[in-house]
Amino acid sequence: MSSAAIHTPRPHPITVPEYFRMGETGVLDPEARIELIEGELFDMPPIGPAHSSLVNRFIRLFSRAVGDAAIVSAQNPVVLGGFSAPQPDLALLRWREDFYGKAHPGAEDILVLVEVADTTLAHDRDRKLPLYAGFAVLEVWLVDVAGKNLDVYRHPEDGAYTTRFRVHDLSHVGVAALPGVELDLRSLF
Repeated sequence: MSSAAIHTPRPHPITVPEYFRMGETGVLDPEARIELIEGELFDMPPIGPAHSSLVNRFIRLFSRAVGDAAIVSAQNPVVLGGFSAPQPDLALLRWREDFYGKAHPGAEDILVLVEVADTTLAHDRDRKLPLYAGFAVLEVWLVDVAGKNLDVYRHPEDGAYTTRFRVHDLSHVGVAALPGVELDLRSLF
């Protein structure tokens, strides 16, 4: 048997540097919403009005609540290892003077991520949430637009979150990494 017969085609995972180079050189359309998750490119659907409204509300609420204690980053990439650069709807990041001007934030920089899911609930829950847990992102909020629910995931361990709860009282929602910071999220739904 020849050596050519032994080798079978296999997928080529795209690395984070390749992904960003593809964007810089125009291989990826600058207007496209594409995320790199575990070496695969995912086309994300267009953002609808309900989704963008919730993201804008979160930006305002987080900005007011945290002031200069953290950076509120909306729909920007975070780098998780060598093969993932998701773009969560919102990231609350550790304060840095350069506002992450020299490098995208990594897992160690993230205080909380927010994923607003109107058409992507299964993808966010089944694909992105385990990725975030695998990189020990401290806390993730998953907003189900249609169901009008906020689920909070905390305490990543062995690639899964050990604590998950649905927030029923939206008037006092805290961020575990910022004791004393509470948000009134009743205006979201």
